[in-house]
Amino acid sequence: MATKKSIKKTVPVERITESILLIRGQKVIIDSVLAELYGVETKVLLQAVKRNIERFPDDFMFQLEKQEVAILRSQFVTSRWGGRRYPPCVFTEQGVAMLSSVLRSPQAIQVNIEIMRAFVGLRRLLADHADLAKKLATLERKYDDKFKVVFEAIRELMRPPEKSKRPIGFAPWPKSDTPKKK
Repeated sequence: MATKKSIKKTVPVERITESILLIRGQKVIIDSVLAELYGVETKVLLQAVKRNIERFPDDFMFQLEKQEVAILRSQFVTSRWGGRRYPPCVFTEQGVAMLSSVLRSPQAIQVNIEIMRAFVGLRRLLADHADLAKKLATLERKYDDKFKVVFEAIRELMRPPEKSKRPIGFAPWPKSDTPKKK
């Protein structure tokens, strides 16, 4: 059995933190990224999950919808999921913790520890900046009203001018518009 001192970090926390996405209001990691971190093929990871599907309820793991996949692909420009028949699955923090009972290699155990630390770190970061988030929300509301005025002014400038009642050119003046002689 390895001692704590002999266990080294296999993946930088920054790499894990960058892999955590916010989808459907939940912090998740995509199956292919997890497979890469664990050092297994995505197919192997998903087979292990399917063999133990009762351990992965919807709040632990869910499959992305086509629209979500399209949004992710457009955000990342290049696809890491090319050639897949099915949309990827994503795992919440609880799902990643459950993976530790399904994938038992030393690397999987170590990576799970690092992923859990990354999730905890993000939670701390969000809690520490809750006050900042409130101030930001206040500023957004404040400036939304100011920008509303700007947009209304722009719309007013874009509106076509009202047509003149008198014709332009060398036509005789209508009697009501005839200039008075001095």
